[in-house]
Amino acid sequence: MAKITTIIDIGSNSMRMVVLQKSSRFAFHLINETKSRVKISEGCYENGGNLQEVPMNRAFNSLKSFLNISKSLKAKKVICVATSALRDAPNSKVFLTKVKKELGLNIRVIDGEKEAYYGGVAALNLLHNNEFITVDIGGGSTEFCFVKDGQITNSISLNIGTVRLKELFFDKGTIQEAKNYIKDNLKKIFELNIDIPTNVVGIGGSIRSITKAIMKHSSYPLDVIHGYTYDVAENKDFIESVINVDDYNELKRLGIKKDRFDTIKEGAFIFNTILEELNTKRVITSGVGVREGVYLCDLLRNSNHKFPANFNISLRSLLDRFETDGGQSAYFGNNASKIFEVLKPLHNLDDKFRTLLVVASKLHSIGTTLNFYKVNDNTFNFILNGLNYDFLHTSRVIVAHTIKFSKKSLPTKKDIQEYKQLLPCLETMQWMSFMISLNLMINQDFSKPKVEYLLQNNVLQIKLPEYSFLVESSLDKLEIPKKLDIEILC
Repeated sequence: MAKITTIIDIGSNSMRMVVLQKSSRFAFHLINETKSRVKISEGCYENGGNLQEVPMNRAFNSLKSFLNISKSLKAKKVICVATSALRDAPNSKVFLTKVKKELGLNIRVIDGEKEAYYGGVAALNLLHNNEFITVDIGGGSTEFCFVKDGQITNSISLNIGTVRLKELFFDKGTIQEAKNYIKDNLKKIFELNIDIPTNVVGIGGSIRSITKAIMKHSSYPLDVIHGYTYDVAENKDFIESVINVDDYNELKRLGIKKDRFDTIKEGAFIFNTILEELNTKRVITSGVGVREGVYLCDLLRNSNHKFPANFNISLRSLLDRFETDGGQSAYFGNNASKIFEVLKPLHNLDDKFRTLLVVASKLHSIGTTLNFYKVNDNTFNFILNGLNYDFLHTSRVIVAHTIKFSKKSLPTKKDIQEYKQLLPCLETMQWMSFMISLNLMINQDFSKPKVEYLLQNNVLQIKLPEYSFLVESSLDKLEIPKKLDIEILC
């Protein structure tokens, strides 16, 4: 696969582009994201589904600009897909031919099931969950992909998009007819005769806009939408308040951005009806969708469109780009696991914290690439936004705080107050801080010593292969949990 790849998705409402750069076999990172609200389907549902001249011109000119960006970023591969508006339009060939002739771009018009599948592939690989249904609300249609035990089982597309419903029902004031129309379409899901997961992964601009407003409304401390999870029952009133607003000022007060004012009521109405009919308990918001799914299907074409077991895209991508010595990162990871295991009788932490300690230990040094001074603070801020994929919000905040309080005094209540709702108890964070600090202390001369650890009567015995003044002198500065003493042996 090309080192730099551009993916363009022409939707009914928006045209979006991502440019992704590979850093190793399976790892990649985003280097550009561009969006244009071309509304290519505007007016088509009132005109037999035919694309109208003005929206087509908007889309053509945006595509031209997208390709200029792609060329400037030296993308070697461009994949462009189109969804509901072009697959439904009787005159879509007019647009496709013009783009091919004048821009030299082949557009792949994908069917609804394929569109749903791409969303499922993106969510399955880039979110931390193995059983869910994706709901991708677009301008012309809504796609559903069912995932069970980490496998995609079904995909379906229904004609219930925001622009479609706006033109057919909302602009005419027939809201109850819109609800009946949605419910009639949703019957096709129940006809599949499958278990419907109670977790929904929400994809698409309407759902992301609703999520951002919910985050603002609840004073959520982390400004990251991908992976944000909320309880449907607790937020139902808020979603309905978006549906029932009378003017744009009220939408602004609720936290809806101006570029969503024209279709957010329809989007919220569709989403709320789907959540009710499917009896959804929890929503997990996805910052990825069709574009990333197209990319992953290309990247992972020889591995059944899934990353290898235990592969973490965010961790690998950061290490590829910012680690200074792969051998040192591996050592810190292995040593972190040993320290966690020997101290388990005292800290009694779940094994998920071992994984997070290993991740924090491997990533600790990446901040030096940005700026050597205040490296922990650099890394803290970078990790909060850099662990983009396959990490729960709680996990990324724990990793960031573990790194921030390495080689320092143990964190206090005040230190964790800002992110309290995403962090475990103070004692847990103090153990995480101590264990990474000990790990860094052991290998501060980068010699990767072969160390033996033994816990006896709350005394941690550390047997070094040879005497180290650096380790011995650093031990006096290390703040130790109250239950523990440390003895250095050589």
